[in-house]
Amino acid sequence: MSKRDYYEVLGVDKSAGEREIKKAYKKLAMKYHPDRTQGDKALEDKFKEIQEAYEVLTDSQKRAAYDQYGHAGVDPNRGGAGFGGNADFGDIFGDVFGDIFGGGRGGGRQSRARQGADLRYNLELSLEEAVRGKDVEIRVPTLVECDSCHGSGAKKGTSPKTCPTCHGAGQVQMRQGFFAVQQTCPTCSGRGKIISDPCDKCHGHGRVEKTKTLSVKIPAGVDTGDRIRLSGEGEAGEAGAPAGDLYVQVHVREHKIFQRDGNNLYCEVPLSFTTAALGGELQVPTLDGKVKLKVAPETQTGRMFRLRGKGVKSVRSGVTGDLMCKVVVETPVNLSSRQKELLQELDDSMGGDSAKHRPKEKGFFDGVKKFFDDLTN
Repeated sequence: MSKRDYYEVLGVDKSAGEREIKKAYKKLAMKYHPDRTQGDKALEDKFKEIQEAYEVLTDSQKRAAYDQYGHAGVDPNRGGAGFGGNADFGDIFGDVFGDIFGGGRGGGRQSRARQGADLRYNLELSLEEAVRGKDVEIRVPTLVECDSCHGSGAKKGTSPKTCPTCHGAGQVQMRQGFFAVQQTCPTCSGRGKIISDPCDKCHGHGRVEKTKTLSVKIPAGVDTGDRIRLSGEGEAGEAGAPAGDLYVQVHVREHKIFQRDGNNLYCEVPLSFTTAALGGELQVPTLDGKVKLKVAPETQTGRMFRLRGKGVKSVRSGVTGDLMCKVVVETPVNLSSRQKELLQELDDSMGGDSAKHRPKEKGFFDGVKKFFDDLTN
């Protein structure tokens, strides 16, 4: 009899993600698991079919081969990715269900020492430090392997013994009707080992608290939200298992002058009333110092000037952004009587032809007039 399509077996679309596949598998496996079907051969075969589909569709290589070649792509007798000759269905089932059911027909699984936890360190940088990069030293409190017992937890000259209750599995099974409930071994607390003579330094834990000093190279161009991974610098694992990783999370402080958007920098530059009207030169700040910017006569407030290559060099692509300078025309303040008279004379001299000297004003009021005209019509 020909095999059914694996996606059809699990009741999912071909575009389904791993989470959706696992969810569908869990629902079906709860229904057809051998502990529930009480030896029904047909239902047991159906469970194996579900199990086989799940194993292929959650393995990226097998799934790619199946999508391209069908069942032939994963058939070991035809050179495909295939399954092992004696696939342990219990192992895959356990990955999804954890402690709900027992480990299957082949006996309990051996307890495995857990890898150390990953850690996160929040690093605050100034904008200048983030743009240019720097080497920093950080102090990280963590758990490290005990140098006296080398992580075993047992006193020097002794070694842990296999737990007599779970025989090293770290878990025990209790049958409740047609369920086999798997629980953490009460004797060894899941470690699979018994330490009769604990290490004096770590008191049997195999790890001790320590503050490590680490040197971290911050690459130029990092931004808030970026993180740097230091492999193996997290907490030490249990009983000699690998250590976790340390993630340095970057946060860039707000700058007094510049705002950053990707690789571009933005700033506002005040422009005097006279320079805006007559034109001239303006000094603009950059991260590399001041530069002179030529301002054309009759420059309006809000005009944006682009300084190419004065932004941030991308940490990923190496492309350097620009500095965008927005000019803001300042209204004169603290005027003397004579200065007020001169401004009034200037305004009077332009009063008869406001459209020529204040084009935005005319356009604005023309728009307002049209708006109210439309409302009344």
